[in-house]
Amino acid sequence: MSAAFLKPVLYSYFRSSCSWRVRIALALKGIAYDQIPVNLLKDGGQQFSTEFQAVNPMQQVPALKIDGITLSQSNLTLLKRAAGEKKLEWAQHYIMCGFQALEQILQHTAGRYCIGDEVSMADLCLVPQVYNAERFKVDLAPYPTITRINKALLELDAFQVSHPCRQPDTPAELRA
Repeated sequence: MSAAFLKPVLYSYFRSSCSWRVRIALALKGIAYDQIPVNLLKDGGQQFSTEFQAVNPMQQVPALKIDGITLSQSNLTLLKRAAGEKKLEWAQHYIMCGFQALEQILQHTAGRYCIGDEVSMADLCLVPQVYNAERFKVDLAPYPTITRINKALLELDAFQVSHPCRQPDTPAELRA
């Protein structure tokens, strides 16, 4: 079978926000794909393995192989700057800074979703970031518009099937 007729292959990590955005986009477009988990924590990170480096020399997830071509995206800086409480404080600070600005912007753009009543790229970015906010224990009470939109988006099938708790590499204790 030629590469043009193969299903796309997504190399991803279940908690990667960037990977999640790609999973949402594929689900919204109804594109069937195979998924290969890349554990970023196991043995110093599978993304540094020789096998994965052959797929994506940038050694980052996600990587999406379509028609024999691998598309990759650089990730946001990982939270490796500090450990423990410093990591938590750093994450909370930057998430809250972004949410404060976004909450104000959404006052002018939001309908059911971030920009009116149709799902947009902004929504694909919002849901993974709210997930991260919850993961890093950010108080979402000051962001009612963000919270409302996130809740509406999580009702959509594309956001449900792409959720980190439903990925093949999600540890059992983190599955919904």
